[in-house]
Amino acid sequence: MADNRELPHALSAVHPRYRVPYRAEFAIGAVAVAVVAVAHVRSAIGFSSFAVLVYYAMSNASALTLAPGERRWPRWLSGVGVVGCVVLAFSLPLLSVILGEVVMSAGAIAYRVLVRRSD
Repeated sequence: MADNRELPHALSAVHPRYRVPYRAEFAIGAVAVAVVAVAHVRSAIGFSSFAVLVYYAMSNASALTLAPGERRWPRWLSGVGVVGCVVLAFSLPLLSVILGEVVMSAGAIAYRVLVRRSD
């Protein structure tokens, strides 16, 4: 995403020896440390769980669009995955769900604003 300028371009740097996006990894590590330092660990785990489940639900929803020859499992299984992830995500503590929705909405709005600027 940093290569496409959807994130700060500095995060696209790849380590010459290990071939990993080391600046992006340091940035994510710093964000994780800041969240754990500021928030209660249980809240951080709940928020993280919500975000991962939403990501998995989106991945399963994307798999629904694959052509039959591109799929590795029956299409209905991806539908079950979407439903399962959504049910699990919204069964988390209410604060985790609210924080997750707020952060993801803020990210979506910021992304939309930045994309409009670049167009």
